[in-house]
Amino acid sequence: MHSTPPSTVSRAASPVDPARSTGRSHPAGPVRPTATMPPLVRITTALTGAVLVGVATSFGQAVPAIASLSNAAGPWFVVAVLLVLAAGVGRPRVGGTRPGRPRLRTAAAMVLGVVLLELMHIGYWAATNLRGYVDSLSWTNPWVVLALPAGLLAGAVAVAVRSVDGRWRGAAAGVTAAVLVGEGVRALLQVADTTGTVPWVVEIVVGIAVLVAGVVVARTPVGRVLALGTGVVGTAGVLAVYLAFGAIGAS
Repeated sequence: MHSTPPSTVSRAASPVDPARSTGRSHPAGPVRPTATMPPLVRITTALTGAVLVGVATSFGQAVPAIASLSNAAGPWFVVAVLLVLAAGVGRPRVGGTRPGRPRLRTAAAMVLGVVLLELMHIGYWAATNLRGYVDSLSWTNPWVVLALPAGLLAGAVAVAVRSVDGRWRGAAAGVTAAVLVGEGVRALLQVADTTGTVPWVVEIVVGIAVLVAGVVVARTPVGRVLALGTGVVGTAGVLAVYLAFGAIGAS
C-alpha cells in the first residue's frame, strides 16, 4: 500500500484561490454586468419618441380604423406619461449620500411633460404639412395651449406612479382615467355623429379600467377614496374644459 503524499491531499482538498494568492478579494457570487441606460440617452430617446408619435398620429388619421383615436388627446396624454417614465426624470434616487430633492424632480418631470407634448405637435405639424394639409403651431391653436396644463399634469402623474405611497398612485390613476373618460364623454356628446361611437366607448372603457386598477393599487381606504374622487371630479373638469374650448372655437 502506498500512502498519499500530504501535499497531494492538501492540494486536492483546498484548491489555491487565485484572488487570495494575489492578495485581492473577490465577490462571493458572479458579477452581473449592469445594463442601465445613461440618463442622457433615456431623455434623448424620449424626446425623439415624442416627435415620432406626432408623425405617426398624422399618418394614423388617414387610416379609417384608427382615425378618430388618432385625433384624440387622451392617447397623447398617456404616451406623455409613459415617455416621462421612460426618460427616468422624477425617479427617486436610490442609494448615495444625499436623498435628492423631490420637489426639483417633480418640477423637472412636469417641464418634460410639456416639452414632450409640444414635440408631439411639432412632429404632427411637420408630417401634416408635408402630406399637403394645413396645421399651425401658433398660440391660437388649442392643442398648443392645452399642451401646457396637460404636460404639467402628465409629468406629475409620472412621478406619482412611482410613489411608494398608495394614495399618490391611486390619484395618478384617477387623473389618467379622468382624461380618457372625460374626452370620451365629450366626443359622444359632440362629434359621435361624424366619427361614430365605437372609438370613444373604447376610450371610456380603458379609462374606467385604469381607474379600477388605481383603486386596487391604492390598497388603503383613503387611497381608494382618493382614486375614485380624483377620477370622478377630474372627469367633470376635463369635460368642462373641452366644452369650454368647443364653445370658444364655435364663437
